[in-house]
This record gives sequence, C-alpha cells and structure tokens, in this order.
Amino acid sequence: MKINYPGGVKPTKITENKETSPKKRHILSAANRGMVLENEINDSNLYYREKNMAIIYKRPTPINIVKVDYSRGAIITQAYFETQSTTDYNGVYKGRYLDFEAKSTKSKTSFPLSNIAPQQIDHLEKVIEHGGIAFFIISINPLNEVYLIDAKYICSFYREKPRKSIPVESIKEHGHLIKEGYHPRLDYLPLVDEFFL
Repeated sequence: MKINYPGGVKPTKITENKETSPKKRHILSAANRGMVLENEINDSNLYYREKNMAIIYKRPTPINIVKVDYSRGAIITQAYFETQSTTDYNGVYKGRYLDFEAKSTKSKTSFPLSNIAPQQIDHLEKVIEHGGIAFFIISINPLNEVYLIDAKYICSFYREKPRKSIPVESIKEHGHLIKEGYHPRLDYLPLVDEFFL
C-alpha cells in the first residue's frame, strides 16, 4: 500500500545507533533527572503565563564569561559564577511574591540535605520573613511522585539537622502531591491556593 505524504515528504528510515540505543537512553535519562523536573516546571510556568494566571520564571544563574572559542561556533570555554545562586524560580501570583527551589532525588527512602545549599535556605527564610510564599518542589524519581512542600518545614529541618536526610515519609506527611497532567504538566498553583493563600 502506498502512502502519500503531504508536500512530497517521504518517510525516513529510523535506524538505531549507539546514541539512541535503549541502554544509552537510560544512562542519559538517569544523568538528567533534575533537567526533566526543570523542563516540566518550565512548561507549567509557560502555561500559567499564557493563561495569564501567574508570572513565574526560571531565575538565570549569573555567570561571568572569561573566554569564548569562536573557531567552533562561539563556545564558552571559561567562565565563573559571579555570585552564589539562590533559588530556581520566582514570580508573582495573585498579587503575592513567590519563590521556590526544585530538587529531585533518586532515593525512594530519603532526600539528602546535601542537595540544598546554605544560601538557598538563607534566601528562602528572608522571603518568608518579608511575607513572600516560599516552597520546594521535590521529585522522588523512583516513585514517580512530585511534592510541593512549605519552605518553613525544610528550613527548620535543615537548621536542626536531626539527620542528614529528610525521610520520604516526612515529605509525604508535610508535603502535598502535585497533580500531574498534560497541560500543565505539574499543576502546582492549586496547592499554592489551598495551603498558602
């Protein structure tokens, strides 16, 4: 049976190579778990902006470029961070400033506190002190679950350090499971409504 493709485009044969073999894809996905969460949040934030629900953006990491190699198409070969980064996202929702950090863990039992930088805790405590909304979005990858958890709880746990990691059971108890869907991928604003506003 002959299939006529629009515009005279003919199908291309898909061949599997080392780059796209299942084993290679698995290695790449394991190495980029944090990027998957970030992409899902970015997509959700884009949806919120397009629907004029909220203005939330990924905060760029301030870097100072020292050296660029133009022989291979303007590739940065040397750079350094200008300042320590604070949190991943900030914006405005229903007239309130919000600020949050996105983290993921490959453990199904705990979230290591070493994943959080001290300046992130300092920053979120200041946001809370000034009346802003502050939280973490934590992905527990082996369980395929993503939680929104109040920064007050994480900051308190971080300061007291009863242990080197937060048990997943505590995240489930003090956090709120984010509904996953198609558009938005991670619909976290209803939880902000319910638990912060």
